[in-house]
Amino acid sequence: MSDVTLDRSATRWAGKRDDDDVPAELNFGNVPPASTRNQEDPEVRAGQEARLRHVWAEPKGWRYWSAVNNTEVGLWYTATSFAFMLFAGVLGLMIRVQLAAPDNDFLTASFYNQVYTLHGTVMMFLFAVPIFEAVAIILLPQMLGARDLPFPRLSAFGYWCFLIGGVFVCGSIFFGAAPEGGWFMYPPLTTQERFSPGYGADIWLLGLSFIEVASIAAAVELIVGTLKCRPPGMRLNLMPLYAWYVLVVAGMILFAFPPLIAGDILFELERLFNWPFFDPERGGDPMLWQHLFWIFGHPEVYIVFLPAIALLAMIVPTFARRPIVGYSFIVLAAVGTGFLSFGLWVHHMFATGLPAISLGFFSAASEAVAIPTAVQIFVFVATLLAGRVIYSVPMLFVSGALAIFVIGGLTGVMVALAPFDWQAHDTYFVVGHLHYVLIGGMLFPVVAGVYYFWPMMGGRRLSDKLGKIAFWLMFVGFNTAFLPMHWSGLVGMPRRVWTYPADIGLDLPNLVSSVGAFVFAAGFVTVVWDVLRPRNGEPYADRNTWNAGTLEWLAEVPDEAWGVRSVPIVTSRYPLWEQKNLMADVDMGRFYMPDAEEGKRETMVTSVLDAEPVQCLRVPGPTFMTFWAAIFLGAVFILATFHLWTLTLATAVLATGAILVWLWRGTALQPEKDEKDVGLGLKLPLYASGPKSVGWWAMFITMTGDATAFVSLVFGYFFYFTVSPVFPPPMMAGEEIGPGLAWPLVALALFAASWLAAIFARNTNKAASLGTARLLMGAGALLSLAASAAILWGPYVTGLVPTVHVYPATVWVLAIWTACHGAAGALMLAYCLARSLAGRMTPTHDIDIVNVALYWHFMAGTALVTVATIALFPLAV
Repeated sequence: MSDVTLDRSATRWAGKRDDDDVPAELNFGNVPPASTRNQEDPEVRAGQEARLRHVWAEPKGWRYWSAVNNTEVGLWYTATSFAFMLFAGVLGLMIRVQLAAPDNDFLTASFYNQVYTLHGTVMMFLFAVPIFEAVAIILLPQMLGARDLPFPRLSAFGYWCFLIGGVFVCGSIFFGAAPEGGWFMYPPLTTQERFSPGYGADIWLLGLSFIEVASIAAAVELIVGTLKCRPPGMRLNLMPLYAWYVLVVAGMILFAFPPLIAGDILFELERLFNWPFFDPERGGDPMLWQHLFWIFGHPEVYIVFLPAIALLAMIVPTFARRPIVGYSFIVLAAVGTGFLSFGLWVHHMFATGLPAISLGFFSAASEAVAIPTAVQIFVFVATLLAGRVIYSVPMLFVSGALAIFVIGGLTGVMVALAPFDWQAHDTYFVVGHLHYVLIGGMLFPVVAGVYYFWPMMGGRRLSDKLGKIAFWLMFVGFNTAFLPMHWSGLVGMPRRVWTYPADIGLDLPNLVSSVGAFVFAAGFVTVVWDVLRPRNGEPYADRNTWNAGTLEWLAEVPDEAWGVRSVPIVTSRYPLWEQKNLMADVDMGRFYMPDAEEGKRETMVTSVLDAEPVQCLRVPGPTFMTFWAAIFLGAVFILATFHLWTLTLATAVLATGAILVWLWRGTALQPEKDEKDVGLGLKLPLYASGPKSVGWWAMFITMTGDATAFVSLVFGYFFYFTVSPVFPPPMMAGEEIGPGLAWPLVALALFAASWLAAIFARNTNKAASLGTARLLMGAGALLSLAASAAILWGPYVTGLVPTVHVYPATVWVLAIWTACHGAAGALMLAYCLARSLAGRMTPTHDIDIVNVALYWHFMAGTALVTVATIALFPLAV
């Protein structure tokens, strides 16, 4: 980009130029404002680079593990995900050894159940979804030309939760305590102690609930990062396709994981306290678990598939040497796939006796999702046909992925038809289909991404020779392993069988599948070796070695921790191809934020739609508090598994304390000045609250996920109402129906008062009436605690016993959920009061109370729906 073009592009965001010298008391000396510096002067650039390098440097020694920047956390996340994948792969090979011959006794029946349960669990929960989040944490800031994601400590916290939960779940098999109920854990087999003794099911439930915390934390980080941390000029319709897919998939996680969390709550309450949510003898219904699980489980297939397609969307244009054909079509197809995926869950339940109208609707929806999926495949084919394809190892894996996924998609259309599904349900046909979709749709693209992006992440290209060997071993081995499973299923081999008799036609296809599995494993081990092998002084790869067109290839080789030398102005979808001299201009610091004058880590925040600069955001640096918060929170889940309630309560207090210290020290910090010159004559505020701030968006997105979990619990209440002849049952009515009317209405009034107190506290604080604001914060906290007590007192005083019938159990769950959120709201108001008293929250620096007021909007809605459901609805029926 020429200087004239650069100046013209910058005009839109240019602000008042500040020619005053920066005060000498800054960390790095007397550095003049960015707009006054001569970027053509080598000494100026050298000073800037030295300051940036110092600010963004990773900690040394044992403090390395306190790092929070996206490159380090993303690397840990990726390596850990692949380690879990290798562990699950070994379990899968054990399954194939057991099934290679009839009447085999390589594994005992009980241990086989543990092996296949953990194989599916680890692949789905500890690899398929986390690898997307791990790769996105590394790549997304680079693709957006950002220094980092907006909440680096949240990413680090999510990683430590993921690691602790994964080790807890996987380690159970070494003590003979792994779950045995399959990765779907259907009740009542898994909820009743007589069928599933021991701690296996509890380890699965509580361990995975903890892991889901990590997934949702990463989703919040990625959504806010994509919406608010794009470079100036990168409007939504100019985003790289990978960023679009990240946005869609992170949104799907936000709506798919909470129903499973709600199901986990009901499941564990039945196991721990004998509340009968899935016990038909006391009004429960195991079908509710299937609904909640598959509302999560089928979108998860696309949560796994879409990020892999996103990698293809970045690789295909590079090697076709042209922009993607049909950018708008593929974006709409990705959004459509995500939307439709939430209407497919019942096709896992075609054999459960649902009404014919339900079967027809969900069968049609299952067929319809093939349309946007096919659009994405056709776009890639059209791009390759329209371009001049350069053949490479990444393109080999892309070709294999497309071929395998198309086969898996065709069998998916088959099982979407209810009559065929009745024949193939719970047979090895479905196992073959599942692996074609997941491995073809996810693992092959991930390996393609490894070979494509490794020069950027590792500084060197991987071996073409080893890559080709790995591809053919994986491609041939995969088809040899999983294609015969379709035949095995069609001739009657059921899923999840420990062994089978000889001479019924299953010997040969199972032996072939087992041989193919080991060939496939050899191919993947070749990839692992190619990544980990000693380099023996191999030269670094050329910068932008594939001549790609998107911003991630601005990364220097070897890479610098600052992410991008200066934050560019973007005017096209492939800026490295279409914006002349962009890389040189970025390297010379001719764009925004070329320096770190105050010694702070900073990234730019822009508007959601048009990416206009709105803030220079200070992001926190390394800390161990995220590690300790994850340790204590993990201990809560682990200790609860073994019913150590006193220690569970103690670690819950420690976890809360660690999180509060983390927030107190590292969030909503008041800057030393209001604005900063970020270059090109633009001055940006260093502090923002409300919708302009990333914190407001994080609260809104988090509470949207939380509301989804709450709606899932309310769905459970009305599910029982629809399937039960009388709900609530006559024996629960007594003089008052359910928890009565008086106490729930008192609770609602108190919650409403607390909500109003939070709103008025925000407004009076902004108006500088600090005394009134503090009084309102304290009163709001007390009112919320009183409301939480009142909502619990209603079912208690009316004698609702949750172990007797599912109705009182469901009432208690909704009351407890609301009370816990009320207590959290009280804690938030007390935190704001403390911040105000300490001078850390002022009328102009009010992020805390603004975000807490936003929380209270959701809290008020939760209280209203709860009271309407448990107190008013029974009167209406």
